[in-house]
Amino acid sequence: MWMFYAFAGPIALGMVAGVLQYFAARSVPLHVRFIVGYAWLCSISIIVLVPADIWTTVSKQGSKSFIAALWSWSYWSTFFLTWAIVPTLQGYEDAGDFTVSKRLKTSLHQNFILYAAVGIVGGVGVLIMIFMNKLHWNGLLALAIACSNTFGLVTGAFLLGYGLVEIPRSMWRNADMDYRQKRLSHKISRCAVKLDDAHQELSTAIVIAQATSNQMSRHDLLRRYMDVIDEQMAEMVRADPVFKPSGGRMGESDMDYDQDEKSMAALRRRLRKAQSSYYRYKSDYTLYVWEALELEETVKNIQRGSASDGRFISTIRPPRVGPLADILDRAEYVWRCQLRHYVVKVSAVVLAIMSVAIVMGEATLMIEADLSLFSLLLRGMVGSEILVQVFAFIPLAYMCVCTYFSLIRLGMMTIYYLAPKQTGSVSLLMICSMIARYAAPLCYNFLSLIKLKNEDGSDQKTVFENMMGSMTVIPYIGSERFNTFYPIFMVIYTGLLASNVLDRVTDYFGSFRYFRSHDAEDGEGFDPSGVIILRKGT
Repeated sequence: MWMFYAFAGPIALGMVAGVLQYFAARSVPLHVRFIVGYAWLCSISIIVLVPADIWTTVSKQGSKSFIAALWSWSYWSTFFLTWAIVPTLQGYEDAGDFTVSKRLKTSLHQNFILYAAVGIVGGVGVLIMIFMNKLHWNGLLALAIACSNTFGLVTGAFLLGYGLVEIPRSMWRNADMDYRQKRLSHKISRCAVKLDDAHQELSTAIVIAQATSNQMSRHDLLRRYMDVIDEQMAEMVRADPVFKPSGGRMGESDMDYDQDEKSMAALRRRLRKAQSSYYRYKSDYTLYVWEALELEETVKNIQRGSASDGRFISTIRPPRVGPLADILDRAEYVWRCQLRHYVVKVSAVVLAIMSVAIVMGEATLMIEADLSLFSLLLRGMVGSEILVQVFAFIPLAYMCVCTYFSLIRLGMMTIYYLAPKQTGSVSLLMICSMIARYAAPLCYNFLSLIKLKNEDGSDQKTVFENMMGSMTVIPYIGSERFNTFYPIFMVIYTGLLASNVLDRVTDYFGSFRYFRSHDAEDGEGFDPSGVIILRKGT
C-alpha cells in the first residue's frame, strides 16, 4: 500500500500545484489559492484512497482504522468546503464592496437566501419523514450525507455518460487534420466575435468609471470609493499598457453610478468582471490561433515530404540552435508528421473500449451475476498489491476525467471559465467546489461497479462503503435498490449520445445544447471566417 502512495502522493501534490499555477490569474489572492489547492488535494486524496481501500479489503491486510481516518479527513474536508466555506469565499470575492466586513456581509446574505430557500423545503420534508416514522432525529447527519451523495450520484451519472462518449469520439475526429483545421477556424471566428464584445464592454466600463471620476469633486463623500476604482484602472494600465479602450456602448442608466456606496460597488464589480471576461477571451483567441498556425505548419511539413530531409521546419518560431537542435527537429517531425495521428487514434480506441466496459458494468449492477470487466480483472490480480491498486486506479481516474471534463465544459458555457493564466478567483472557487462535490460519489459508484466478493459469495464492503452505510437509514435514496437502479438512466443517456439520437432531438427542439456532442455544436457548417482572420494575422 505504501509503495503506491510513495508515487501517488507526490504526483497528486505536484499536479495540484502545477494546475493551479497554470490557470490562476495574477490577481488571485493567496488565501483563494490555498483554499482551491486544499480542495483539489482533498478531492484527489479521496480518489487515491480507493485503491488502498480495495487492497485492504480483499487482502485483509493493513490498518482499516488508518484508512478510515484518512477517509474521514478527506470526505468531511470536501463536504464542508463545497457546501459552506467555498460558497462564502466565492461570494466574498465576487462582491464589489470596499471593506472586508461589507464584502463578507454581502456574501453571507446571498448564501443565506439560497440556503434558506433550500432549507425551508428540506425542513418540511424532514418533518414529514419524522412524523411518518421514516426518519429519526439521530439520522439527520446521515440525511446530510445522503442528500450530498445523491446529488453527486445522479447528476454525476449524466456528466460521466457524456464524457465516456465525447472524449474518445473527439480524440478520434481530431486525429483528422482537415477536420481539426475546420474546427479551429470555426472556433477562431466565434471567439473573435466574443472578444470584440468583451472589448466593447470593458471599454464601456472604463469610460463610465472615468466620466464618473471626472464629475465627482474631491470633497464628495463617495470620493474615497472612487479613488479605489481609479487605482484599479491604473493597475489595469500598468498590467497591459497596450490596451486601448474604444468608445464603448453606453446605455441610458450607465452614468448613474455616483448615487450611493451600493452603486459604486456595482461599478467596481462591473469593471472587474469586464476585465476578467476580456482577458479570458483574449487568452482563448491567442491559444486557438497559435494551435491553428502550428497545425498549418504540420500540414506543410507533411506535404514537403522528403524535401524537408526528415526535419521539422517552423516559420512561426526561431530555429533551434545547439548540439541537440538537429535531433530535436527530426524527433518533432517524426512525432507531428508521422506518429501523432496513429497514437491519437489508438488512444481513442483504448478509451472507447474502457468506456464500453464502464457502461456495461453500470448496466449490469442490478444483475446478481458479476459481469463487470474491472471486477474480473481485480479478482485475477488479487495476489499482487501493486497490480490491484493500479488496475483499480486507472478506470477510476478515467471516470473522474470524464466527469470533470463534462463538468468544466458545461460550466464554461454558463457560470465560470477556465483559461491559462486568466482564471479569476470566482471561477477557480466554483470549479474547485464542483470537483470536490463529485469526488466521493464517483468513488462510491466505482466501488459499487467492481462488486467485491468473499469466498462464500457474500459482498465485501470497503471502509468507505461502510462509512457511507449510514445512508441506509434514509428511505428510498439510501436503499440498495436506488444505488443500483439510477445508473440505468446514465446507460440510456450514454446510448442516445453515442448513436447521435440526442443530437437529432435537440436539433428539433432548438436550444438545448449543453449536453450535445462537441462536434455537433462546433461543427454545424464550420464558419470559414476564421481562415480569413488567420491569413490577415500572418
